[in-house]
Amino acid sequence: MSENLPQASQARTASVVELAQELIRRPSRGGIDDYGPVLTVLENWLAARGLPHRRLHGEVGELVGLLVEIPGGRPGKWWTLDACVDTAPYGDESAWSFPPASGDVRGEWLLGRGSADSKLAAAMFCHIAAELLPRAPELHGGLAVLLDVDEHTGGFGGARAYLNDEAAARPAGVMIGYPGLDEVVVGGRGLWRATIAVHAPSGHSGSSKTVVGAISRAAHLVRLLDSAELPGVDGGSSQFPLPPKLSVTSIHGGQGFSVTPDRCELNVDVRTTPGFDAHDAETLIRKAVAELDAELPAPRPTAISPVASWPPFRLGEDEQPAAALLGAAARAGLTVGSKTAGPSNIGNLLAGEGITGVTAGFGVPYEGLHGIDERAHLAALPTVYTVYRQAVLDLLGG
Repeated sequence: MSENLPQASQARTASVVELAQELIRRPSRGGIDDYGPVLTVLENWLAARGLPHRRLHGEVGELVGLLVEIPGGRPGKWWTLDACVDTAPYGDESAWSFPPASGDVRGEWLLGRGSADSKLAAAMFCHIAAELLPRAPELHGGLAVLLDVDEHTGGFGGARAYLNDEAAARPAGVMIGYPGLDEVVVGGRGLWRATIAVHAPSGHSGSSKTVVGAISRAAHLVRLLDSAELPGVDGGSSQFPLPPKLSVTSIHGGQGFSVTPDRCELNVDVRTTPGFDAHDAETLIRKAVAELDAELPAPRPTAISPVASWPPFRLGEDEQPAAALLGAAARAGLTVGSKTAGPSNIGNLLAGEGITGVTAGFGVPYEGLHGIDERAHLAALPTVYTVYRQAVLDLLGG
């Protein structure tokens, strides 16, 4: 893995892997496991190296992450490295060829849930912070390292606690340590989500009276939504490379066989762009609902309950921190492209808070992310470490 590296780099790589192994061996599945053990490993490591850190707590006082803050000695902007230390569930453990909480190294692969997403990145970011701490007086602005949990639940409790913490320095940008060596994610579609309650008279399925039930009305609404016209890829000044997308993602209603239900609920997910935003998404849904109620009247109007809305974001390759990260990668001899992601990510949450300088998705190669036999390839770890370290130094003027 590192036989051609200088001795200091070998030792640093070994230390990063050792910390990542300890994190993988503490199960921290989102919404399933207690996050205390995995965060305690990090607390002990940070304390042993004198790194200033504190706990982050959610709305009801639950532990949702750790925050490391290293203020520079000179004025400037703050930048954040972020890696989640909660994970996806294991799925069918019998299908794994090694224990999901293994943490072992086999050949050049680090094995176990969280090895790719994102405990190896968390270990790497901690080491970068430790390396920069003695140089803090010469740095401009400051460096924060966010080690958050409640990410894989979709709640993003750690990130929200960080953004709501009045004592935390507001970052100009965030680099998220998702894996993948070939691309840096610099943007993503936003989302607008709603639950739609469709009503109808209830009745007995064997009755001589014909009733258009809630499920039938809901099915008609699905057809209207599926046939709705959405714009294509944005042109003009935004140059956003992906079109909006509408999906009906769930439908619930009825029970048994003999009753025609009076209510059916749909979940609708609309992925938004700068040219088709949350207002446009809601307008489209309301138009389809109005058409349903006009064509198939019911005792109660169809009700729309918005659930979530995140804006799209896109960072230019010449904007920070993308420019620093891509530049450091190029100087390390890597050919790394930029990408706007179809799925929304934590960058959309940050964009909603006014932090549009967000990158994600640069890290080591991987296999089995969120699936069976998750593993991270360690051969590229020294280079990935060097790229992030150099990017941070460039941003902090070190």
